[in-house]
Amino acid sequence: MPEPSFLNAVRESYDTVAADYLERVPAPDAMDPLSRAMLAAFAELVRTAGVRPVADLGCGPGRVTAHLAGLGVSAFGVDLSPKMIALARRAYPDLRFTEGSMTALPTGDDELGGILAWYSTHHTPPQWLPDVFAEFHRTLAPGGHLLWGDYVGDEHLQPTHGYGRPVTYESYLLPLDRTVRLLEEAGLAVTARLELEPGGRADRPRACLLARRPAN
Repeated sequence: MPEPSFLNAVRESYDTVAADYLERVPAPDAMDPLSRAMLAAFAELVRTAGVRPVADLGCGPGRVTAHLAGLGVSAFGVDLSPKMIALARRAYPDLRFTEGSMTALPTGDDELGGILAWYSTHHTPPQWLPDVFAEFHRTLAPGGHLLWGDYVGDEHLQPTHGYGRPVTYESYLLPLDRTVRLLEEAGLAVTARLELEPGGRADRPRACLLARRPAN
């Protein structure tokens, strides 16, 4: 199957901004307390369910992957950007990082105990989200957990610069209820939601969703 055309813009843009991203985006210990709490709750759910690995999709330079590992989770990272993967491997040589796309994950069926999609789906055009969420369902083991976090709204953004560099990616902010519906249509049951108003470093509304692939 040919690679979706939007992926090339995302890959090239994040290759361009990789070093600046590392300097400008706060590490997990500088996140707001509620986001850190959602990550901790996700890690506990995955640990309780068993020992299958967790994929951090759109892992960037690997800091959140390492944060999950520090919470006792067997985590590995996947990212489109070779330069992001190189940064992650350099910083965390004991963890596994792989180049790959959420539209065709380099993972077998029913393999994962958890998926983290942390601010990594908003570059996906809405018409591709059913395919992405179907990949989440395919690769999660029955009973496996998903933590999704991202900006929400009703906008199609076409920035020319990001993190101080030229970029060609686009962003698609969806109402939270639409994302919930798409996850449920993919066979994932949403079990909790957290909505965050703009504040601090974030100038847009954000949300987190916990979901689960039913055990049966």
